Amino acid sequence: MTYDLVIVGGGPAGLTAGIYAARARVKALIIERALAGGKLTSVDLIENYPGFPEPISGAELSSRMEEQVRRLGVPIKNADVAEVKVSPDGFVLRTRDEEITARTVIWATGSGPSPLGVPGEDRLRGRGVSYCAICDGFFFRDQEVAVVGGGDSAVQEALYLTRFVKKVYLIHRRDTFRATPILLEQLEANSKIEKIVNTVVKEIKGEEGVTGLELEEVTTGKQSFLPVSGVFIYVGVKPASHLVQDLVDLDRHGYIITDEKMATRTPGLFAAGDVRQKPLRQIVTAVADGAVAAMSAERYLRERKS
Repeated sequence: MTYDLVIVGGGPAGLTAGIYAARARVKALIIERALAGGKLTSVDLIENYPGFPEPISGAELSSRMEEQVRRLGVPIKNADVAEVKVSPDGFVLRTRDEEITARTVIWATGSGPSPLGVPGEDRLRGRGVSYCAICDGFFFRDQEVAVVGGGDSAVQEALYLTRFVKKVYLIHRRDTFRATPILLEQLEANSKIEKIVNTVVKEIKGEEGVTGLELEEVTTGKQSFLPVSGVFIYVGVKPASHLVQDLVDLDRHGYIITDEKMATRTPGLFAAGDVRQKPLRQIVTAVADGAVAAMSAERYLRERKS
């Protein structure tokens, strides 16, 4: 089957693109490798999404978006796209099981966590090393854990972990945190969190599981050992743009460069959401990108047909 539009990524940008495509009578397919909603499903509470005066969980918000997409008749396929090629009719996307042809594509794959890149991280991933507190926090009930990072995600996840654990060490390489003021106020008010600043993790220790962290003070070079049974890493994100890197322009961080219509340098290929270069990555900007990309794809199809 050839689709008018294939949307790769089922996060807020991709789901919104599906909604707008359906309303424009564009035959669309959404391909998502995991759960519809993407990273949104692992967000604890969302307090800044318009229309919800009370906080809403990411899982509930993504479930509502998915329900709306399905009600409009847009199929969501669980698959992992392995290759994207330009064809005379548009594009061919290859998954493990099949090839899917599309006249247009919206790349809405988002971004993933950046690793620390220290010894022990890869070996102990899933055995005390985690990148998702909501996914794994309950495994560390009444234990002491560390969170590494200084932005919104690190502070949010540290706050979330205090529901389960005995203590959270929040480790940041600088002396101040980059999180928003409201999160910093919550951080200061939480007695379960101890801040460790001007400090980096040099190694994650343990055999069958994490037993502690080798730390180093940035200013003095002094080293110390912090005994913890888990470490949650939030030191940045990297865009999932590698499969289309030959079809688009990327900035130095790997984000896809588009124009205001979400168009890339390859005709018919659009990008939306956190994978795109932009000054703010939030749910509201992702859904806006998805809407614009879908309408741009519809216009491209219409003009090509005429």
